[in-house]
Amino acid sequence: MHELSMANSIIETVLNEANKRNAKSVLEVNLVIGKFAMLGTEQLRYCYRLLVKGTPLEKSKLRIEGEEGRVRCEACNFEGPIHLEQEPEYHIMYPTLQCPKCGGTVEMVAGRNCFIRSVKLRA
Repeated sequence: MHELSMANSIIETVLNEANKRNAKSVLEVNLVIGKFAMLGTEQLRYCYRLLVKGTPLEKSKLRIEGEEGRVRCEACNFEGPIHLEQEPEYHIMYPTLQCPKCGGTVEMVAGRNCFIRSVKLRA
């Protein structure tokens, strides 16, 4: 369960910033999590709540914003959403790393990240 280690890293980062600014507490942590980051948001929230007990983040609100996936094709310069294929036999959709415009190989440029967008502190 890598949500636990991710929650721990987020908390450590926020605590370091709060300490640098001599903050008494953290009111809000705003995260951006990509659709393809392979993180369960509910599991991350649960781990966050467990780990903030007894810290300046204990009463903080954790806000999570989703980020859609985006790809770029070097062959035709397409940049846009990730093409999803449907597997009717299994009733699933899965992303492809193929350009929907020219069929070339694409690079994922958004949607795999998890980062702290902002933090609200109490001085």
